[in-house]
Amino acid sequence: MAEQAPPEVAIINAVQATLGSKPAVVSAARSMSHFGEHALGWVGIAAAGWLVDKPRRRQWAGVAVGAVGAHAASIIIKRVVRRPRPNDPSVQVNVGTPSKLSFPSSHATSTTAAAVLLGRLTGLPLPAVLVPPMLLSRVVLGVHYPSDVLAGSALGAASAAALLAAEKRLDSDRTRKSLG
Repeated sequence: MAEQAPPEVAIINAVQATLGSKPAVVSAARSMSHFGEHALGWVGIAAAGWLVDKPRRRQWAGVAVGAVGAHAASIIIKRVVRRPRPNDPSVQVNVGTPSKLSFPSSHATSTTAAAVLLGRLTGLPLPAVLVPPMLLSRVVLGVHYPSDVLAGSALGAASAAALLAAEKRLDSDRTRKSLG
């Protein structure tokens, strides 16, 4: 009798059987992986915004700082937790990774932080549009367990919330100082 895969491996297998068999999906997931590597795609978007939207340069810089800061937090946690990436023979790995550690997903972390901050800046529902595809892409590519991407997304949201709270406090301090 065949041994049943652990639940998270079974989820990866189901996602890969459904979506991972479609070359266009794997290609898109790989592109997302390259875009999100070390939060560089988000830094590029923030830099472009900073260049063209002079009145809101501080907020655009905040997007870059938030994405990079969230990414850094995920790397620190990865090095503490040291959870290896999926290594079950049934999981097809469809992209290279810079490390063998998986928890939390740095792509999920920086994408969620950037999406929250960009959504706040633009008024668009970017977390709902950008986060689920990135999370799913990491599972399609076989480089993360579902709990890795969910934890990464939670960390990214918390990182963005902390940055927004710090900005609010700085704005409040500046207002008080300018008034008197």
